[in-house]
Amino acid sequence: MADCIHEFLIQNGEVKKCHDFHNSLIYSDINVYEVIRIINGVPLFCEKHLERMKKSMELIHMDFPYSYDFCKENIIKLIGANNKIDGNIKLVINADKPKKDFTLFYINHHYPEAELYEEGVKTILYHGERDNPNAKIVNDDFREKINESIKKANAYEAILVDRKGRITEGSRSNIFFVKGDKVITSPLADVLPGITREEILRLCTENKIKVVEEGYSYEEIKFLDGAFISGTSPRVLPISYIDEKALNSPQNPIIKIIINKYQERMQNYINCWT
Repeated sequence: MADCIHEFLIQNGEVKKCHDFHNSLIYSDINVYEVIRIINGVPLFCEKHLERMKKSMELIHMDFPYSYDFCKENIIKLIGANNKIDGNIKLVINADKPKKDFTLFYINHHYPEAELYEEGVKTILYHGERDNPNAKIVNDDFREKINESIKKANAYEAILVDRKGRITEGSRSNIFFVKGDKVITSPLADVLPGITREEILRLCTENKIKVVEEGYSYEEIKFLDGAFISGTSPRVLPISYIDEKALNSPQNPIIKIIINKYQERMQNYINCWT
């Protein structure tokens, strides 16, 4: 099975072998999902991921069928069964099935190498938008088209531009811009409510960094002083290029503060996990 790595997955509370399953048994027509990063055996910001999964279900007018305690118990069980204390796990609910199967498994991940945090990454603009940006629902066709563009450009990520010419989010991340002394990011209504995004907004407030939530025209990227990606795997990752526009993001003092403060917040969560 392409998506399931290591030896075991968990489905509806039962430990099962990955090689006994394939995508058709895990995925259906409507699938709500989350990806959680495991660090030192701790599912990072677990409660927030489960809350977002619940909200994704609500956006398609369905109830979240499992308790948070049940979900957390199964995450811990999955980590123990595979004896893997680091990696990414995927939680999938088959929302269109009467039983609403709940499956958890480790997936392949790609964490940026250390030099990318020092040099920044290349991104491209992609004119397209997701049908329901607030819900984390599988859309393989849209994902495949974007992946083709990223691969063709040898880029790390694609930045989505909506029909009004506003930059919304990355194809698998949230996007932040720095202009002068302020941070700019899209309004929550226009994007997936990223867990890392939420933490960044909170730490900006705590450190008196001005944040403006507004749509930013792709035609105005030439005026930016910096930009960065946020997400489960990349955390806070500076952008060095948006198409042909070069940015000195890794050296931007505001971005440096955000990277360091997010690392502190992440470590505090790990230290306090119970």
